[in-house]
Amino acid sequence: MAPHARASIDASRPVRLALDAMSGDEGPSVVVAAARAITQRHPHVSLDLVGDQRVLGDLLGDQPERIDIVHADQVVTMDEPPADALRRKKQSSMRIAINRVKEGEAAACVSAGNTGALMATAKFVLKTVSDIERPAIMAELPSMAGGVYLLDVGANASCSAGQLYQFAVMGSVVAANLSGSAAPRIALLNIGQEDIKGNPVVREAAALIEASGLNYVGFVEGDAVCQGGVDVVVTDGFTGNVALKTMEGTATLITHFLRQSFLRSLWSRLQALVARPSLNHLRATLDPRAYNGASFVGLNGIVIKSHGGADAVAFEHAIETALLEVQDNVPAGIARWLSNEAA
Repeated sequence: MAPHARASIDASRPVRLALDAMSGDEGPSVVVAAARAITQRHPHVSLDLVGDQRVLGDLLGDQPERIDIVHADQVVTMDEPPADALRRKKQSSMRIAINRVKEGEAAACVSAGNTGALMATAKFVLKTVSDIERPAIMAELPSMAGGVYLLDVGANASCSAGQLYQFAVMGSVVAANLSGSAAPRIALLNIGQEDIKGNPVVREAAALIEASGLNYVGFVEGDAVCQGGVDVVVTDGFTGNVALKTMEGTATLITHFLRQSFLRSLWSRLQALVARPSLNHLRATLDPRAYNGASFVGLNGIVIKSHGGADAVAFEHAIETALLEVQDNVPAGIARWLSNEAA
């Protein structure tokens, strides 16, 4: 099964994005390589690389067309407390990239930086869409049907029923934008599928979502998240982050056992050669680079979080996620839905 089907990127309108080029574990070389690839593949896209002018200039060499450097004196480190980044790093590549979205100089920001600092800074600078109580982090995962979106995966450790309802609205709007589906199937993560299961918050959230115009299909248990029956799974940030990390660890465990199995003897090595096409297909299907780029949904602007250890291919995917959200103006779509529901 291929990665989740995605909507087509509209090349009819010029788009400019701001890339935080200095944050992340791999440094600016990854961002520069991804930027070159994106501008070659998408002639309507222009990019601002935000970071140290000298470092980025050396990496770019003869500056390519449609890639500009915006200088930033500071960098937010991966272990920096969000409050410190917000107060002391006002000239960081992260802050300036988000500022460009606020000022209308860029349609979206993409960063591989410190998640907590990125969320805190984005929320402070951009604020939330009207009526949204808290922004959430929405991640894409592989599933038997191609892909599934999970939120929240870390921004909010505990949530009210109303906030989970808002996550469902935001998840539906973003999933429809990214996948092209008119009515994504929404489920709540729970300890059982029956209506009587779960704590009062989850059951109240279910009633709110069911009464809305969302395509709500009920509760889903952890083992069914990736089975292909739903498009968006809603939960609080504590549970969502545990679920996400557990899935990532399970994928690593399977890879480890497969490698051990095929290396244990000469005969198993020969079997691995025969199975190579199937193994390559499995590797491509589960390649985390094809799902890189978590959306910070609920903000009054578009911010995409790339994995801190992303390579250039993965960072490209995060940039393309930003492009898809820009072309349908996801924040405005969320605001419209909430306004219609309130009317």
